Amino acid sequence: MHFQTTVLLPLWTGGCMGLASNKAIPPSQDPWYTAPPDFESAAPGTILRIRPDPSNVTAVVDAAAAYNILFRSTDTRYRPSWAVTTFLVPKNPLETRKVSDGAAGDGKAALLSYQFPYNSATVDASPSYLLSTNFGVNLPGLTPQSAYIAETLSRGWYANVPDFEGPLASFGAGPQAGHAVLDSIRAVLSSDTLHTKSRDARYAMWGYSGGSIASTFAAELQASYAPELDFAGAAVGGIVPDLTEVFSKPISNVSAVIPAGLLGVTAQYPEARKFLVSQLKTSGPYNATGFLRTLNFTAPQALEYYGLSNISEYFVNGLDGLYKAPELARVFGNNEYEGYLGIPQMPLFVYKAIHDDSNGIATSDDLISHYCKVGANILYHRNTIGGHAAEFDNGVPRAFEFLSAVLEGSYAQKYNTTGCTWVDVTVNVTAPFTVGS
Repeated sequence: MHFQTTVLLPLWTGGCMGLASNKAIPPSQDPWYTAPPDFESAAPGTILRIRPDPSNVTAVVDAAAAYNILFRSTDTRYRPSWAVTTFLVPKNPLETRKVSDGAAGDGKAALLSYQFPYNSATVDASPSYLLSTNFGVNLPGLTPQSAYIAETLSRGWYANVPDFEGPLASFGAGPQAGHAVLDSIRAVLSSDTLHTKSRDARYAMWGYSGGSIASTFAAELQASYAPELDFAGAAVGGIVPDLTEVFSKPISNVSAVIPAGLLGVTAQYPEARKFLVSQLKTSGPYNATGFLRTLNFTAPQALEYYGLSNISEYFVNGLDGLYKAPELARVFGNNEYEGYLGIPQMPLFVYKAIHDDSNGIATSDDLISHYCKVGANILYHRNTIGGHAAEFDNGVPRAFEFLSAVLEGSYAQKYNTTGCTWVDVTVNVTAPFTVGS
């Protein structure tokens, strides 16, 4: 598949709503998006409810079938919760292809969990609802996020697309996202479609920017939370090891997501949310009413509304005062820093632009150094070309190359299987790929 230049606003993906037919009901209005009685007694990853996806997503991504799965999970405070994922079936699964015919793979099923960077504080922005619309926009110069799902399916891989922010749209809550990703994979592997093949299935994760947050937390939590899962690998791009670094910039290319981030990370902490709201100005052009509108915004809508506004102006003591407030310190500490919940046990491909303009390369270098010191297996590409948005495009071919290797059984022949390989690269999708020293 040829990927056009992506029009991507940093830390989110989206487009104009309603450009594709969607018969689905918004999650906030759909009774299906509720957990059944006594769901808490089920084990994490248990399927609680399943249905054929009600949208036209199978036509958008050329899938044989698509299902919504509601499953038991664990929230960011380690309490019983639930989440939803969309599971898509390829028309020509990898495991059914004959290797003798030149097809890739060795007869094992392949599953890719793709984490959309949907970065919103409303459940109505969830991928399970917008996969065929916002994420399926097909306009000149714009590669829809659904194109990567279509490419996944064309390779014969099953696709898993979790609503990892959960029922409260807890954007920025790291453990929430990590738990939901892991439990979505547990649910999919136990489904009727994959259950008989799950012993032989290889599975991997992929996420960029906001999607990398969910993927990285899942990779860190896997050993302690889901030790039975044996990932073939994970590709994470545009990583955000310290989300407070992003949310502390009142005027930036990503400042429009700050309101959703602050409201999302406090969604499961009522007292912290109450304090946050108490710090908003009640009058003037930057007031509580305007800030709280983000509770109904998709990421594109937030960008349109906030633009390059100074988000600090919404608070009586500014963003600096907010981040210094003891009422919020534990919430930020428990949710927004990577590197503290475990060491990824699967091979990682990490890619980031050295001149990333949403969050600096230094914290990413520190995180990778931390992982490497304790034995992680990582290929780390630091791109000398572009910034945060450009690296999304520039990283796609390399991500698929890595994912193909781990999902189709050729990883050991193509990559180092131990230790870390840390290199500067010069990659522009319109120019040749070179590796620097």
